[in-house]
Amino acid sequence: MDKTDKRIIRVLIIFSMLFISLVVYLSYFEVFQASKIVTNHYNKRQWVNEEHVLRGIIADRNGKTLAYSEKTQDGQVRYYPFGNLYSHIIGYSLKEYGKSGLEASYNKELLNIDQNPIAEITQKITGPKEKGNNLILTIDHDLQKDAQKHLNGKKGAIILMNPKDGEIYAMVSNPDFDPSTIKDHWAEITENQNSPLINRATMGLYAPGSVFKIITATAALENDISKNFECRGSINIDGYVLRDYKENVHGKIDLKEAMRVSCNVAFARMGLELGEEILQKTCEKYMFNKKIPFDLKTKNSIFPKQMLTKPELGATAIGQGKILVTPLNMVMSASAIANDGKMMKPYLVKEILSSDGRTIKNFRPQILGSVTDEWTSEKIKDMMINVVDRGTGKKSKIRNIKVAGKTGTAENESQKEHAWFVGFAPADDPKVCVVIVLENIGLTGGSSAAPIARDLMIAALNKLK
Repeated sequence: MDKTDKRIIRVLIIFSMLFISLVVYLSYFEVFQASKIVTNHYNKRQWVNEEHVLRGIIADRNGKTLAYSEKTQDGQVRYYPFGNLYSHIIGYSLKEYGKSGLEASYNKELLNIDQNPIAEITQKITGPKEKGNNLILTIDHDLQKDAQKHLNGKKGAIILMNPKDGEIYAMVSNPDFDPSTIKDHWAEITENQNSPLINRATMGLYAPGSVFKIITATAALENDISKNFECRGSINIDGYVLRDYKENVHGKIDLKEAMRVSCNVAFARMGLELGEEILQKTCEKYMFNKKIPFDLKTKNSIFPKQMLTKPELGATAIGQGKILVTPLNMVMSASAIANDGKMMKPYLVKEILSSDGRTIKNFRPQILGSVTDEWTSEKIKDMMINVVDRGTGKKSKIRNIKVAGKTGTAENESQKEHAWFVGFAPADDPKVCVVIVLENIGLTGGSSAAPIARDLMIAALNKLK
């Protein structure tokens, strides 16, 4: 073989490798990236579709219209008839500033965009569809209004959820904004130090305080760390003094009594005895350090992965220190206890309908995993009933209905504590689970959040009969 033949072979090999690389890249792009780019709400081609396609309706579980569009000479106008009420669920859709909430995560459905490349080519020939699809939510409009009324200008978040199937009945976050006028007030809203664009229910990371004791109790029961504990009002852990509320001395108490009075000393001792590894594994069963699959953007709850000192471990076991949680994760955790240890995937969209009313997709309940066994969940449920009947959660009592709950008062970087409540009712056949966090309110969860929880659970049980 002469030199010329060798050069030709080398060139052919190089061209073949380049061709194969191009095929591999295009295949990868088509399989893994194309649909993301096609449906990305910052993609200008989406707005070309939106000029021709009437964006779909968003309605609550009973058919009440929460967002809709109308054609105009210049295109179309999006209407949000309830203003701030759904700002963090539905979000906004603006050519200038993009999209948020369900307007972003269900953009392709609302515009009836088919991701199939063949369908896309067909649409180029025949023209885009005239109407988008409609979303039917799990939200109950009346419960959503009740939740917003009870938050009443306070910073924080409220979620009502069905513990057995994961449907979200209400979700409010405050401060909020009005998507109808957001374009005119964009600079004011984005520069606001209170961050009204952030959905605190899914993206807010808070010290959980004593509501976290549900998770510590799970680890204690599973590892047989449920014997009596001695409480003298405080505990010295390597020079760090951890105190009970008002330094109350509880004496010798078991796990159930420690939960009832929310004894920090007893739970700190449990944490030290359990150790960091066991407590972290239990947290991760409750979806800490993991992405929660949901219709809206979420933050991961945090169990610190760096080695904890003994004082940090003691603080973590009572929901303080470096541990952080979202309200969504906390309502899922309480729901798992209500649901015999099974954690359900939360969801907001119940059904997708075509513009002429045909069902395109139904969303079904999904189990995310088991946080514990049925025996342990029953034990914790019994402790939470005791908290409401005889402990810190008395103000969440409902006459003739058993309520299970846990209060929390969480110290943070500010001078005023966060107030928490998580619970569910009826305790013997749970229909609704609630989480409330009131940010920097400077009051206990038992005095401020528990009464709100009671009123919302009553409203939910009456509405959802």
